[in-house]
Amino acid sequence: MTASGASSSARPSLVIVGAGPRGTGLIERIAANAPELYAGSGLDIHLVDPHRPGAGRIWRQEQSPLLWMNSHAEDVTMYTDDTVTMAGPVREGPTLHEWAGIDGRTFADRRLQGAYLSWVHDRAVAALPPEITVRHHRRRALRIGGPREGRQRVWLEGLARPLTADLVVLALGHLDAELDGEQRVLASYAEEHGLVHLPPDFTADSDLSVLRPGEHVLVRGFGLAFVDLMVLLTEGRGGRYEGDTYVPSGREPVLHVGSRRGVPYHSKIGYDLGGERPPLPRFLGPAEIDELLARPDRFDFRRDVWPLVGKELGFAHYHRLFTAHPERTAVAWSDFEEKYAAADAAAREALVASAVPDPRDRLDLGALDRPLAGTRYATHEDLQEALRDYIDADLGRRHNPAHSADLSVFLGLLSVYGQLVRLGDIGPWWHGFFSYLASGPPGPRLRQMRSLSRARILRFVGADMTVRAEDGLFRASGATVPGHSVEARALVEARLPEPTLGRAGDPLLRALHADGAAGTPDGLLRVDPVDARVLDRAGRPHPRRFALGPFTDGRTPGAFTRPRTGGPAFRQNDAVARAALAFLRDPARRAAA
Repeated sequence: MTASGASSSARPSLVIVGAGPRGTGLIERIAANAPELYAGSGLDIHLVDPHRPGAGRIWRQEQSPLLWMNSHAEDVTMYTDDTVTMAGPVREGPTLHEWAGIDGRTFADRRLQGAYLSWVHDRAVAALPPEITVRHHRRRALRIGGPREGRQRVWLEGLARPLTADLVVLALGHLDAELDGEQRVLASYAEEHGLVHLPPDFTADSDLSVLRPGEHVLVRGFGLAFVDLMVLLTEGRGGRYEGDTYVPSGREPVLHVGSRRGVPYHSKIGYDLGGERPPLPRFLGPAEIDELLARPDRFDFRRDVWPLVGKELGFAHYHRLFTAHPERTAVAWSDFEEKYAAADAAAREALVASAVPDPRDRLDLGALDRPLAGTRYATHEDLQEALRDYIDADLGRRHNPAHSADLSVFLGLLSVYGQLVRLGDIGPWWHGFFSYLASGPPGPRLRQMRSLSRARILRFVGADMTVRAEDGLFRASGATVPGHSVEARALVEARLPEPTLGRAGDPLLRALHADGAAGTPDGLLRVDPVDARVLDRAGRPHPRRFALGPFTDGRTPGAFTRPRTGGPAFRQNDAVARAALAFLRDPARRAAA
């Protein structure tokens, strides 16, 4: 990294707040586009982040080596390819497994991914023209000021004088949040009664020492945050696996886990898709998004968007089933495709019933979303056995290429997400559904859940889990076993903090919102879908402020992606880099007001 001093008023300057994967991806795009858009012009780039550039907070080295990524190493890249729709040039680079020299099917630990990200950052900085300098400030940004048409000021923690900049890009990544109303009540109750309440957090940052060996712990949340918690409280406390048997250390607590669905996220798929890929997008592409955006009245997700999503995912599923497993279908693909394209939802259901004989080969998104809906068990032990069977079945299906239509649906989900980004904030349900189906844990983690259940260190509460604070304890119950409840003195909220402006733990975002930046009904920062400029409450894009990441209504599945899947984050990074360079090279625009 080239270090510069304070930038002179004669040189253009850019402040990027957040030096993790998103900030790194932006620098890579600046380096790629600079030869075309910024040749011969000086520029000072200031990176503001208390953590090392590239890895940032989430992928830092200072965390347990037991924590894995949830993607195969061959499915992780920070580099563009010709599937990314963007104006800038493609600059290819190695995937994680190519860079690290490891088997592509490995689930690498997060520290290795952090090292890869730091290498990508250093390579991107080295690729910048010599007249562009980069300085890293290991501090937090607290506030942004300055007129819409003038230079911006960015105040940093511990410094009296702000950085001045022509443009500011917020690439903050995942953020902490203040407690919501229910969490405040639970935290207050815990303090009053000497209990433990761990609110939503990044599990690697949580103080788990307060969870005592052998004690019963309620856990609300069954996604990736729970997987991290499970690992740190078992292997992280000296337990080990001998085949499918867990050998406890005696230091583990007993975890009672439940959620809305009551089941873990689906296992990562354990095979490759040979043969023809589904030709996507088919029923939910740019034209359909344009039509939704052009409506004079606001579209409704469930009424207007979800039917298109369902049709697109169904197309991906049946394209694979008919082309790769035709022996399990009753008609030719060409006939089915023609009728499928013309049919409404009811007609499609009848078409599928007649053309796909085995119900297990049909795509039922409702059953996938709520597998325990309406299911009841007489005893708690019946539920334990049923959930172990569910995990066995999920592992079997997700690692069997005979069910390769599931992988085709995964590709459909990636395609759909890339399109829906343009719609802005469509509510939290879609992101949760996507994560549950497409971003679940590695298969070995589900096998560990099964082993821990047999060892009675992990207990399943069931669907629609509720928690009550009463009688000096926390009490949890679920709809799946009527009348059953479990009591504990500890409650862990195993999920990430929600990225809402009103409760953001980051003072910069709260100040930005108070200063007039617009938020969505769900609390995300509103940005221009074209180039991610921050919008005010009148819908005007700020000429000098941009924002990228999960706290915005332009959020994407991740800052890095699977190769050859279009990478919507890469598309956004390229648009912001090009907009920033075009602005910064124009002295008249920089000097305005």
